[in-house]
Amino acid sequence: MMIKIDAIVREDKFEEVKDALDKIEVHGVTAYQVMGYGQQRGYKEVVRGMEVQVQMLPKIKFEIVVSDEMWEKKVITAIQQAAFTGEPGDGKIFCYELRHAMKIRTMEINE
Repeated sequence: MMIKIDAIVREDKFEEVKDALDKIEVHGVTAYQVMGYGQQRGYKEVVRGMEVQVQMLPKIKFEIVVSDEMWEKKVITAIQQAAFTGEPGDGKIFCYELRHAMKIRTMEINE
């Protein structure tokens, strides 16, 4: 069984999370710039003298696929420690079981 881990973290935690994953020798990572909000519901900003509610906040989404539950725990721990500030908006981590994966070049499945 393979496990996909999606982690959505603060933009300013990108380097810390990437370095934490490198440190535990995670070799396959995909990262995206995304927008979203959770319980904090954004913030208020003054634009040209008008107060504007900004709900969608910039975040970074990491996608990692690991081979087993031991790696799942290592990756989750590394991300949680690197992304933690203790404030609302630190992010979320989601885990999914994968049925299979195929390497396009060689057509290897579940490697």
